[in-house]
Amino acid sequence: MTYKAVNEACGVHRLTSQQESVLRERGTEPPNSSKLNSEKRSGTYSCIGCGSTLFVSGTKYESGSGWPSFYAPVSGAVESMVDISNGLVRTEVVCSVCKGHLGHVFPDGPPPTGDRYCINGIVLDFLPDEG
Repeated sequence: MTYKAVNEACGVHRLTSQQESVLRERGTEPPNSSKLNSEKRSGTYSCIGCGSTLFVSGTKYESGSGWPSFYAPVSGAVESMVDISNGLVRTEVVCSVCKGHLGHVFPDGPPPTGDRYCINGIVLDFLPDEG
């Protein structure tokens, strides 16, 4: 199924050109450009491409990397694969539903997982908890 078909099936709004570049063409937003870097409220982070919940605020932390960082995704929400682009070997993270590119995971995060999910904020929707 194509990304366009997934978006239409999920009833998701049209992506901006910047969101399309990151989510569908595996681009990267500039560091420190996401308003979600400073988001401190309790809530959930979902995929802009399909609406699936990916991360909860309790797993977000300040990594200093320039991108929103989490130490763990929601169970089953993301998939990872080897990324050898740009002459580097990294672990790419994609949405398990629409397969959109989210960012990368690195083994230098905090306990309890030791992982740093370095995610492009432009491909996340934040929904604050009520109350």
